[in-house]
Amino acid sequence: MGGKGMRTGFTTGAAAAAAARACMSSIASQSRTGAVDVPLPRGGSLRIRVASCEFSHNRARCSVIKDGGDDPDVTHGAEISVECELAGAAGAVEVLGGEGVGTVTKPGLGLEIGAPAINPVPRRMIEGGVREAGARALARSGVRVTVSVANGAEIATKTDNPRLGIVGGISILGTSGIVVPFSTAAFAASVRQGIGVAAAMGEVEVALTTGGRSEEAARGLAGLRDHCYVQMGDFAGYSVRECARAGIRRVRIFGFVGKMAKLAAGAKQTHVKGSKVDTALLARIARECGAGDGAAGEIAAANTARHAGEIAQAHGIAGFFEGIARRAQAEMEGHGGGNVRVSVTLLGFDGGVLAEWPRE
Repeated sequence: MGGKGMRTGFTTGAAAAAAARACMSSIASQSRTGAVDVPLPRGGSLRIRVASCEFSHNRARCSVIKDGGDDPDVTHGAEISVECELAGAAGAVEVLGGEGVGTVTKPGLGLEIGAPAINPVPRRMIEGGVREAGARALARSGVRVTVSVANGAEIATKTDNPRLGIVGGISILGTSGIVVPFSTAAFAASVRQGIGVAAAMGEVEVALTTGGRSEEAARGLAGLRDHCYVQMGDFAGYSVRECARAGIRRVRIFGFVGKMAKLAAGAKQTHVKGSKVDTALLARIARECGAGDGAAGEIAAANTARHAGEIAQAHGIAGFFEGIARRAQAEMEGHGGGNVRVSVTLLGFDGGVLAEWPRE
């Protein structure tokens, strides 16, 4: 997946889901679980090896070693552990953060303040695995699921978590379960290959997306043939230049507010390590849309681009998202050297459209 010779890995979310599934399998079978098949959010499954497994009749603790594939990040090699204990009302599944899993202290992350930094998709994967592997146990009891990460607090200091207000550990992340090495030369080559296929098929229009979720939304909006969708990952400027070089005449870019805010600020590469969200720019856009000093100040101090968007929506700042899309479109069209028409669609986290520029 993602290009010839490139080894994918799995997310911290998939690791936690595997460990949780192994716990319930071990309680059910009263034997050690050596590996599990984890269903992936977009179909298919992934076989993940279980590193350690201890169990009794009503409790189990299993761990999985996170594998980042050919693009390992700081969580590569981390031991993700899950403890499942039969407790509480029948059918109830409670997912908690243990040692090494961060706690949310700031808004703008799509999670409640005070909650463990376990994102919604991994949470659903964990709960789904527990319910599937532990169906018989859940008929008579609830399950308390605690996710922990060995040395998680130390690992987190090498991530953006402290800046984002996630304290005490790492985040349990991943919308697809799979880690595709977006920041490698191999991934750039796969982008070039995808654009080349579309051009070879005689296409003059492609949709560039930032990842799996934005591609899913784009497919429902763009109405193009299957080979016209190319996941550009963080390589936005490069992808538009490659489209121009290949003879593509129209490029439609789809993404969420975090990446789009970076493109609006002129970032050619949007990986979290290589660029930061310019909240001062977002505050200027808000002022241009008529925001007062108070709202603009809140946006300037926002924790994330998503948080800035939530502030803009709370203050009813009309045109804010369109302002981001307009700037991103101008920046991206510049990479095409005047040979490509670019449109930008800024997606909401529900998959709907927040703004599009130019307006269709």
